[in-house]
Amino acid sequence: MPTRTARTAWNGSLNEGSGQVELTSSGVGTYDVSFPKRAADDAQGTTSPEELIAAAHTSCYAMQLSALIGEAGGTPVALQVTADVTLGPDSSDGGFRISGIALTVRAEVEGIDESAFLQAAQQAKATCPVSKALTGTEITLDAALD
Repeated sequence: MPTRTARTAWNGSLNEGSGQVELTSSGVGTYDVSFPKRAADDAQGTTSPEELIAAAHTSCYAMQLSALIGEAGGTPVALQVTADVTLGPDSSDGGFRISGIALTVRAEVEGIDESAFLQAAQQAKATCPVSKALTGTEITLDAALD
């Protein structure tokens, strides 16, 4: 499997500085980042590490769930996956940490029942490579068939 690369160019201090994240391997885009906007309710057109983690997690989870539904004898017709990634204080060092990820999936599947779907959904949460990489963070799952 190939290695994927992203790059960030940052200028200035934490609070006054800003940067740009480039998705280098794919070349699909360069996105502005800023700590004050990262910590604000309105990101004003900038992204954040948390949003990028959410994007990585939802796409990885959807791929893994699709594979597991197929292995269970079903066909995934449509999967809608969201991830809410929360940044919070880290009491161990006074900094910040990703304190939780809430995955939500709504699915339309054929060929398996709800019980088999829920089992595949839980297994996908545990086995997608991004979930594995984030084992230090509590990840919750809300899964349902449409």
